[in-house]
Amino acid sequence: MSILIGIPEPTSIDSAYNQRSLPPYLAALRAAGATPVVIPLHERQDRVAKLLAEARGILLPGSRFDIDPQRYGEEPIPECSEPDPARAAVDELLLQEAFNLHKPILAICHGAQTLNVWRNGPLIQDLKTAVNHRPGREVVEAHPVRITPVSRLARLLPPGVEAVVQVNSSHHQSIRKAGDNMRVCAVSPGDGVIEAVELNREEHFVLAVQWHPERTYAQSQFSRNLFAAFVEAAGSWEPPCNNRLIVPE
Repeated sequence: MSILIGIPEPTSIDSAYNQRSLPPYLAALRAAGATPVVIPLHERQDRVAKLLAEARGILLPGSRFDIDPQRYGEEPIPECSEPDPARAAVDELLLQEAFNLHKPILAICHGAQTLNVWRNGPLIQDLKTAVNHRPGREVVEAHPVRITPVSRLARLLPPGVEAVVQVNSSHHQSIRKAGDNMRVCAVSPGDGVIEAVELNREEHFVLAVQWHPERTYAQSQFSRNLFAAFVEAAGSWEPPCNNRLIVPE
């Protein structure tokens, strides 16, 4: 069976960023046994819908742009970067599709923030803490995160690995409060910044991490486990029966 995963282009504006950032996501998905389907951000909605219909899971990647703070009831501060409306529009379609049909979701960095805002959770527009959350993409171990026990994320830790792991970091915003029916499953112990959330519903794989496991896929078993679990969930996904009522989450 071909496991198709829908992934939007990271930005609609910065082609250089797309060319640099997209390949690691695609490589990680392929290595985990999936076939990525890149969704152009300037495609017609009916074409996007067709691509989504064929996908068994959704991966929301990072971006160098920020989410419009008005979406979570705030005015932008000067440190907040400009939004990317085209990316936001496609993400909306992907999330609606995934939650309506219970398709697995893996959200990374900007994607994690998008998912949380879509679930009515607010963001911190600009982090000011003692922990450096944006040391650069070349730094593999930027700071530790503490994984919440008895969580979906905790089950993905390699055998013998404790609940505190080192991750990379490349963001200036973060989740302020987990959205509806989302639970915090990792924090930065140095400042309490939320580093991962997951849907509080065992039968639906929805996991969002603030770091970039696609960049450390080759050297990190934990990163490989994240993608493996996501692709496994996508492989076992089945569309709801036509006569089954889908209950909003």
